Amino acid sequence: MSVVLRAAVLAGGLALALEATADEGMWMASQLPDLAPALRAAGFQADAAALADLTRPPLNAVVKAGGATGAFVSANGLLLTNHHVAYGAIQYNARADRNLLETGFVAADQAAELPAGPDFRVLVTVGFDRVTDEVLKAAQGKKGRAYFDAVEAANKTIVAACEREPGMRCSVATMDYGAEFFRIRQLELRDVRLVYAPPSAAGKYGDEIDNFVWPRHSADFTLLRAYVAPDGSVADFAPENRPYQPPAHLQITHDGPKDGDFVMLAGYPGITYRHRLSYEVTERVDWGLPTSVELLTGLIRVIETRSAGNAEAAVRYASLLASLKNASKRFSGEREGLLRGDAKQLRETAEQTFLAWLATSRQPAAIKRDIDQVGRLLRDASATRERDLILGLLTRHIQLFNAAITLQRRALEHDKPDARRESGYQQRDETLLLAQMKQVQRRYEPGMEQALLLSLLARYQALPKEQRVAEFDAAFGSTGPEAEKALAAIYGTTRLGDEETRLAYFNGPADALRQSNDALLVLAAQLQPALLRLEHERKQREGELLRLRPSYMRALKAWYAQSQRALYPDANGTLRVSYGRVTGFRPRDGVEYTPVTTVAGIVEKHSGKVPFDAPAALLAAIAKGDFGATADPTLKTQTVNFLSNLDSTGGNSGSPVLNARGELVGLNFDSNWESVSASWQYDPRYKRAIHVDMRYLRWLMEKVWPAPHLLREMRLPADG
Repeated sequence: MSVVLRAAVLAGGLALALEATADEGMWMASQLPDLAPALRAAGFQADAAALADLTRPPLNAVVKAGGATGAFVSANGLLLTNHHVAYGAIQYNARADRNLLETGFVAADQAAELPAGPDFRVLVTVGFDRVTDEVLKAAQGKKGRAYFDAVEAANKTIVAACEREPGMRCSVATMDYGAEFFRIRQLELRDVRLVYAPPSAAGKYGDEIDNFVWPRHSADFTLLRAYVAPDGSVADFAPENRPYQPPAHLQITHDGPKDGDFVMLAGYPGITYRHRLSYEVTERVDWGLPTSVELLTGLIRVIETRSAGNAEAAVRYASLLASLKNASKRFSGEREGLLRGDAKQLRETAEQTFLAWLATSRQPAAIKRDIDQVGRLLRDASATRERDLILGLLTRHIQLFNAAITLQRRALEHDKPDARRESGYQQRDETLLLAQMKQVQRRYEPGMEQALLLSLLARYQALPKEQRVAEFDAAFGSTGPEAEKALAAIYGTTRLGDEETRLAYFNGPADALRQSNDALLVLAAQLQPALLRLEHERKQREGELLRLRPSYMRALKAWYAQSQRALYPDANGTLRVSYGRVTGFRPRDGVEYTPVTTVAGIVEKHSGKVPFDAPAALLAAIAKGDFGATADPTLKTQTVNFLSNLDSTGGNSGSPVLNARGELVGLNFDSNWESVSASWQYDPRYKRAIHVDMRYLRWLMEKVWPAPHLLREMRLPADG
């Protein structure tokens, strides 16, 4: 919970109740040297100054993997991340007659490793530099869409110059909502292969029932390997490629965590909202979360119903189904946590306290005006919030429909100079766009797609007239039967579902695509003016927020400075570090959770039915009791997962958890139910992260689904 949330109006006057906790914070690497005394006091034994540089060990071993985090664990490009992070890569290689999701996978050697998919990327950060002055100079004196476009143009110029270096994927990240900008240079590894994955019955043991729940007993890990061309350059998949040699890799520790031990997490958390206004918290609790759960539940029901008894459809939509279930449960837990923590009232009270301080401070009066304007913009956006949510789901989760929209937008951008093309459609994006066109084939089935579209269109057609979009009404009609008839005609004639046809459109001239009479491409062209119009409205609003929010953040920093306490920026997909300790918690009266689980819990939960259908090989190994050097010396048995109070959120999946010496002791994969709301509110009583104990990984790879060659590569000889 930020200081703003903990501020209170105390009897006798205005004061701050800080209740500071050293465990809160997703810190930028550059902030860590200033935290050296606190790190040492917490138990960190290495040099905090070394953590300031993303290009030095240990942080340069931590990478973006897929949409989350991973870490190199060998000199030959072996990469450790979560089973659920690599789930799409496993599913990509699965078939109804060779279901790697069920059986797991162990590559006997490098030649047997499988492509993780054409769109799977590993990004290695090699540079992180401040470019604030360069970006904001271009936006001076502008507002709204003009401000947005100026910032975007400056970012594109910076990125284009950065990407002249071969193999680089560059970006510009903003901190404090537009107050600061940083150029990020990342080596983009495009040939990533599946090396080792336990069966889903182990990697996802408990599945959605246990998701966000403690105690946990999941082998949520997978090993991948990154490859480059024979000359060391970045390359797409090719048999002759060789393993990438990372600048550093982490060493898995031989001992394990104990209650109270120092731990530190490094990773790429997605987005947090701890410095947002009270209006945004209220809207999230009262509308955003329950509405999102309702919509996602409908999509989940469609997939489960239509894939029942259809093994091929079940495999094709396994990754999407897992993603939807995870999001739905997370949103439910987030709302429950925010209600439990009285987040709306706390944020409202704290905001009023902050504004009262601001009114009496020496901060410019314009800051208060900027904050008021932010509030008005947010309220205006609420008028179309449901429409925007529905159309966002339509264009994100519907495979072939999204491919058609992408092809038409790409054709529109084709004739523009590259610097003026929409982000995501520049020359730099061509490789990834092509990969996305290819991966559709293994994640698409016509009947399922139509059913998913109908589910969302039914919700769209129930919107009030003022939220409807003329182009969507013309394309799909105003009733369910009209939409069903329209979709049947479109999907009954489109040839876009054929990969060869889709790639021919992608690789062919833009005019041929524009003139195509393919029904799905015609539909995408019909909808494109509406999508462009809505995009303009969004950019107009985002430009103003980007211009105005920094005033709030500058004032907030001044408020923090009074208490001599640092302020970490909200997470935004950039590398962050948090630190804390191994610890249990008390979720409610009379219940206390210890911080470590063991294989005994696997047996206790085992029912023989999904999702508690532990594999026979795992049960047999547990019964044998041959745990060797991986057994906990105090518990005298094999540990599985452990808890810490590390500050984490979505995107931290796959983040390495380090001990006081900087060794890899755990792999982050989840949060507990009581702290799913941590993206908005940090509560030290309940905030816990859940990790795979590396001793469990070693035992599985030694005794259950053996991979001695991989253990040797990670310098982990069998049996310790």
